[in-house]
Amino acid sequence: MAPTPPPGVPDAPVVLDRREGPHGEVVLRRQGGVLQIIANGCFLMDTSDGRSERLLVAAALRALGEERGAARPAGRRPRLLIGGLGVGFSLCEAVGEAGWGGIAVVEREAAIVDWHRRGPLAALTATALADPRVTLHQADLLSFLHTSHTRYDALCLDIDNGPDWTVTDDNAGLYSPAGLAICRERLAPGGVLVVWSAHHSNAFMKNLRDAGFSNVRTREVPVTGGAPDVLFLASHHLANRSA
Repeated sequence: MAPTPPPGVPDAPVVLDRREGPHGEVVLRRQGGVLQIIANGCFLMDTSDGRSERLLVAAALRALGEERGAARPAGRRPRLLIGGLGVGFSLCEAVGEAGWGGIAVVEREAAIVDWHRRGPLAALTATALADPRVTLHQADLLSFLHTSHTRYDALCLDIDNGPDWTVTDDNAGLYSPAGLAICRERLAPGGVLVVWSAHHSNAFMKNLRDAGFSNVRTREVPVTGGAPDVLFLASHHLANRSA
């Protein structure tokens, strides 16, 4: 039997699964009652809180309600794309809101998809994944955006620790003006882009504007014992629509 840690000392993390994929190593581990996802040695997220991941989706729906001139037919609920399944907080938030219509989730790591379908994360998201509005795509997000013919009313992206702190080098293209231009192309006029980050980035704010987005702004989410998380919000107004 393993010794019991002294009071106040956190349990040592226990690796539940470790897999090698085309983008490197992905690890699922448990520390106490918290599940954690680690990619290439970089901590991504855990199940301890989820406020900012849920707010990612709630802020998008609120921003859509504030937009004027959105090209959504009367009576059609807005379509949402979530980039990054993670531990499932954003998906659960979306499913819990009747205001969303179709909900697409794009996750490139087969291991993460499997942990939600058959592994330890299934207890958190089984009901959400079974919602008839939800479609789960296992794909690289940028590749998916290039090949998709669907226009979404909101894109909510949470696939890195931020635009300046990517899990793999190839993710950086998503946050460049060219990558963001593809995001704008996949948005319906009047749609919104929301990007989660662990810190602020003036360079990313500029990239959003250079890509043709307007009303670029941020929202901070307090975090216990650290710098606040940041949500970047940007709008695709009718006036910015490509010919």
